[in-house]
Amino acid sequence: MWDFFETVRHRHSVRKYRTDMVVEPEKLHAILEMACAAPSAGDLQSYHIDVVTTPALRQALVDASAGQSFVAQAPVILVFSSYGERAAAKYGERGRSLYALQDATIAATYAQLAVVAAGLGSAWVGQFDDTAVARLLKLDAGLQPIALLTVGYPAELPEPTPRRHLTEVVSYH
Repeated sequence: MWDFFETVRHRHSVRKYRTDMVVEPEKLHAILEMACAAPSAGDLQSYHIDVVTTPALRQALVDASAGQSFVAQAPVILVFSSYGERAAAKYGERGRSLYALQDATIAATYAQLAVVAAGLGSAWVGQFDDTAVARLLKLDAGLQPIALLTVGYPAELPEPTPRRHLTEVVSYH
């Protein structure tokens, strides 16, 4: 089992998936459990996760995500949506506009790290038409799609991308 630091170091955006392997239900369940273990404002979990495995729906999500064809190649797509009204009930407008968004993105991040720990690959997709995604998934009116996370066994391991040096992104006070 990898430790946390190795898991983070081995996380890369995977855009080519093996078509001969499916994501085992127990791995998917473990990934979803880790997403739901993420911290959230007031422990409200102001988000919802849709699991998309149907080929036709995965293909429709390609169209909703500016033609990014790798989206349909992944056997699983996790769609993370914020639920602003849940957070607003406790925190008002800041809960609706910020905390629910943070809750959804933190849950998606935990899921992405769990994917790596499970021996799978993923890519975070942020470029999509949220209205089209909501319509395709028949989301309740209060849900706002925030991120698509493609999940599957990698067909290739991308080269690590360069990162800015700590001195460029960190300030000590």
